[in-house]
Amino acid sequence: MCLAVGAGLVAASALSSCATLPVYKTAMANNKVTIPVSLFAQSDFQVIQPKDLFYNIGLRKEKDGTYTALLLRCTHADNQLISTGNGFKCNLHGSTFDKEGQVIQGPAEHSLKKYQTEIIADQIIIHLS
Repeated sequence: MCLAVGAGLVAASALSSCATLPVYKTAMANNKVTIPVSLFAQSDFQVIQPKDLFYNIGLRKEKDGTYTALLLRCTHADNQLISTGNGFKCNLHGSTFDKEGQVIQGPAEHSLKKYQTEIIADQIIIHLS
């Protein structure tokens, strides 16, 4: 019983760490996702959830003012990744990725998919194709 309670506490604390990140829900149009630049007023990282896309996108504002968009899908077992603050983790088999999407620890062997971004006026455009 102690193990079950302990496991519940570990699972709850792991889930609470990913629950603190808000998710910005948006639509896709012509294989593009549009995000307002103002979303980054308080934080340099946002989790984007495009409608009809099975996986979230991690969108990070770089120091030079550009944006990096990574598909938060584990390249090992196609599982949704969670943000750890220093990168991303797969809770299925333990693969970890750095902020750039490079594998830190397997079993994943391939980097995360990166999408091209551009800024038009006050909007960030993520090109999904």
